[in-house]
Order: sequence, then C-alpha cells, then structure tokens
Amino acid sequence: MIELKNIGFDVYEDGVKKSIIKDISIKIDDRFVALTGPNGGGKSTLAKIIAGIVTPTRGQIFLGGEDITNLSITERAKRGISFAFQQPVRFKGITVKDLISMAKGKDISVSEACSYLSEVGLCAKDYINREVNASLSGGELKRIEIATVMARSTELSIFDEPEAGIDLWSFNNLIKVFEKMHEKIGGSIMIISHQERILDIADKVIVIADGNVVKSGSKEEILPELLAASSVCKTLTEKL
Repeated sequence: MIELKNIGFDVYEDGVKKSIIKDISIKIDDRFVALTGPNGGGKSTLAKIIAGIVTPTRGQIFLGGEDITNLSITERAKRGISFAFQQPVRFKGITVKDLISMAKGKDISVSEACSYLSEVGLCAKDYINREVNASLSGGELKRIEIATVMARSTELSIFDEPEAGIDLWSFNNLIKVFEKMHEKIGGSIMIISHQERILDIADKVIVIADGNVVKSGSKEEILPELLAASSVCKTLTEKL
C-alpha cells in the first residue's frame, strides 16, 4: 500500500507561486486504481511525485509503512514502484530481450522473454531481437513497455495515459492487456486516463482537479456522474 499525506507541489512563474498540487491525502491499496480529471489538474504531476521523478514541496509518502518521501527514483524502483511514461523511451542498440532482461534484473532466457511478450499480445519471434527504436509503432512500444513492467512485477505499477498517441486497434488491445494484468499482477496498478473503457475496469476511481482530490470511490459511485457531466459539456459545446 502507498499512502500520500498532505502532498503539495508549487512552482514559480515570473516570480509568482503556483500550486500544481495543493493538499492531497490518499491511500492506494486497491488492485486497480484510475486517476482521472480535467487536463492540467495535476494527475501526471502526482504520479511523478509518487515515482520520485518530481519532489513534492510538502507532505509525506509512505510505501508499506516506510517513509520514502526523500528517496530517489532509483531507490523507489528498488522498493517496488514502476512508472510507464505517456511516450515510451526508445533505445538505439538495445533489443527487446535486453530491455525485458534489465526490467527483470537478470539475463533471462529467450523463452522467458517470449512469455512476457505473449502476455501483451505480441508474436515473440517477430520482436525478441528487434531494437527498441523508431522502427516500432506507438502501440508496439506501449505493449513492450507493459511487458517490462510485468517482468518487474512490482508492488505499484503506474501508467501515465497509456492510450496517448495510439490508434484504435492498439487501444483495444491495450484494454485486453490491462484486464489480464488486473487478473495476474501481484501488486496495485494505477492508471492515469480519460478513457471510459479504462475507468470501467478500475476497482477505484480518483478524480483530481485544480490540484485536489474532488471525488474518490468505486467506479459504480463515480462513473455515472462523470459520464453525465461529460454529456452536458459535449451538448453545450455543440450548441455554441
């Protein structure tokens, strides 16, 4: 379980303080948690704070009861936090097998690497020796990145808008992969998303706006109101 206590994050623009995260206190102990809310509300910043990419201005973060607030991203990774970026990093000269081996923390066999690729719906023989470079599509990179997270099998796996920049076919396959992860992964999954289909497979939905948690609960409690609000906004936009 990860717990955030009174987390805040400020930046200064032209000498004026702006609070990106104001005062967030949440516990993440469900199997599958979705963070959603308007753009610019602080979702990605909060995820990066949890992963150690961004340092909070105030507050504390606990993982399994241990205060990890001042730990680096490397130390947090060792403690069991994985982070998948909106745009996966490309690595010239590194093969898919190399990348999965690094995620696993040891040199794994071809068959073991192939098993992770199969889990994310990729034909292993077509990818195992390919470089993680520009020859791969956005959807392929997303699924390879998910395979590396599965190989790590960490206590908390964070995905920042995994649907960003991919086509509909790849998105449909990503949904299937996350459903499978939901069944098999030992720790918690946290996904930042606006997509109803991703929110619909979450155990818990947290809505963040203007740097605060404005709603938190089961999808049955949160989704109907979110969808209703979305329909109203769409109708108003069409009338303008």
